[in-house]
Amino acid sequence: MPAAIFEADLTWTGTQFEPGIQLELDAAGRIARVGPLGLPPTVRLTGQAMLPGMVNVHSHAFQRGLRGKGDRFPAGMGNFWSWREAMYRLVEELDPEPFKRVSVRAFREMLAAGVTTVGEFHYFHHTRGTTDYAFDRLILEAAAEAGIRIKLLLAYYRTGGVDQPLAGGQLRFATASPSEYWNQMDRLAPRLDPATQSLGAVAHSIRAATPAEIAELHAESLLRSQVFHIHVEEQRKEVEDCITAYGIPPMAVLTRAVKDCSNITAIHCTHTEPEDMDAYLAAGGRVCLCPLTEGNLGDGIPQLRNVHGADNRLCVGSDSNLRIAMFEDLRWMEYEQRLADQTRGALRPEDGFLARRLFEAGTIGGAAALDLPVGMLAAGKEADFFTVDLAAPLLAGCDASGLLDGLVFGADQSVVKNTWVGGRKV
Repeated sequence: MPAAIFEADLTWTGTQFEPGIQLELDAAGRIARVGPLGLPPTVRLTGQAMLPGMVNVHSHAFQRGLRGKGDRFPAGMGNFWSWREAMYRLVEELDPEPFKRVSVRAFREMLAAGVTTVGEFHYFHHTRGTTDYAFDRLILEAAAEAGIRIKLLLAYYRTGGVDQPLAGGQLRFATASPSEYWNQMDRLAPRLDPATQSLGAVAHSIRAATPAEIAELHAESLLRSQVFHIHVEEQRKEVEDCITAYGIPPMAVLTRAVKDCSNITAIHCTHTEPEDMDAYLAAGGRVCLCPLTEGNLGDGIPQLRNVHGADNRLCVGSDSNLRIAMFEDLRWMEYEQRLADQTRGALRPEDGFLARRLFEAGTIGGAAALDLPVGMLAAGKEADFFTVDLAAPLLAGCDASGLLDGLVFGADQSVVKNTWVGGRKV
């Protein structure tokens, strides 16, 4: 017997919104069947449209604690280096309970915005003055309390800059060696809720790990069948420091150190040159943008003209969580490209389905970057979805044919009605 039959007025099928579509859920919280099943619905979502839950590939949940703190940090939050100082002050302040509390708040805001899965790029490991890795457990507890699906992307962070020691707040991020890193990964594995929690590997950046360490960590991630994420070329200084140390920029370092990039997602790529991006894509890599954070910090605009042609290679993240609004991040992936070069048309596919292409970056592309069975309303996928209120003023005038355009280009999270993870309303 099915666990539940869900039916909304409209359901996103991957190409359009259709009426009469039902989702049959099994007892494990997965989708067993989808289509015009003709069954009596056990959950009728009147006045609502159903969509697959969005996937937030890149988050630092604790940084939600920076919101509203501009008056405490006179340097401001308008560029990376002033923001960086604010972030380290927050790191030095946060004890376990405030850390968990702000993380729960961030995850709940994601759920309210239609996000059902988060890739938590987690490098805040230790209680002050220790190397106890206690905050790794806390972030898992926060996700469970909020009810969000999490891929905990555990970050390796050994140096505070290229060939520089850790200092100040960075000491709470410390990982002494690759062997210690994998030992911690193994300690965490039994703590996971297998229904909603899994692990992925991370080298924080070329600032935090050497090319040899990146290669070693990546090789082990392949053996463990884990995804591998890394910050790449977010700021110009990172690029300049890398060229000084290694003679080439970070993306070139990555593709020389790692030949098979098929499990890698590079975060930001703001200053990646086209030829380096081509080499990375040719090796199978993916790209995650965080437009609201990148815009707030004034990092720059990436060159994406070659990324959009690679199937499901593009995804999106909320990064600093200064604002958690996936529809805004999706639309700004396109807007910033238009602003940078109107002739580039980086994200505009030839068939004209721009809203669909962007929504796929926020769902299917994110699912691929985290290697999770989410992001689609299809048999065998997790029953992770959200509904929007068809009577919401922001959607006035949007019929079924224009609803996705209305959501991606005209709406915000206020239109989200309810969210489910694994078939459970959260």
